[in-house]
Amino acid sequence: MENSAGPGLAADEAIVAMGANLPLDGESPQETLARAVSEIEKEWRLTASSGLWRTPAWPDPADPPFVNACVRLTAVRQSPDDVLAWLHDLERRLGRERRRENAPRTLDLDLIDLAGRREPGPGARLPHPRAVERAFVLLPLRDVAPLWRDPVSGRSVGDLLESLPNAAFSGVERMVSLHCEKDR
Repeated sequence: MENSAGPGLAADEAIVAMGANLPLDGESPQETLARAVSEIEKEWRLTASSGLWRTPAWPDPADPPFVNACVRLTAVRQSPDDVLAWLHDLERRLGRERRRENAPRTLDLDLIDLAGRREPGPGARLPHPRAVERAFVLLPLRDVAPLWRDPVSGRSVGDLLESLPNAAFSGVERMVSLHCEKDR
């Protein structure tokens, strides 16, 4: 394990990516994400939430599109494995069933970074190994941590976005703020 908090990320901060493309108890994926944020705020302090981004489902674009977001948290003092276990438990409580990889889901929570740590696994892998390849993670991540740098490459979130192929942005569109529907 290596711990080297990067620019814009303090020693007790984490970034969590969120996604959903199935309704839960009659609620839209946007409402499920807002519900997840409310639960997360009971465990840690929320310092920023991104806008919502609509993205095509992958690998089957015929599945419902995803709604994606990121949150930035502080007062995260648990180990990466404990944080990941808590996030997986929240997914389960909000209807996630892990039947097959890349299946549609009510909620997907990924621990992207925890204090700039580098963890190879076998439990939590930090930073998230595929985050730097995904516009649907990097765009909302830039909303909550514009100075973030990948702890492995040292590249900024802006540089990582610029290096993605145009196809990574196909069908990706900004929606509204994560709390917008609940606040009105």
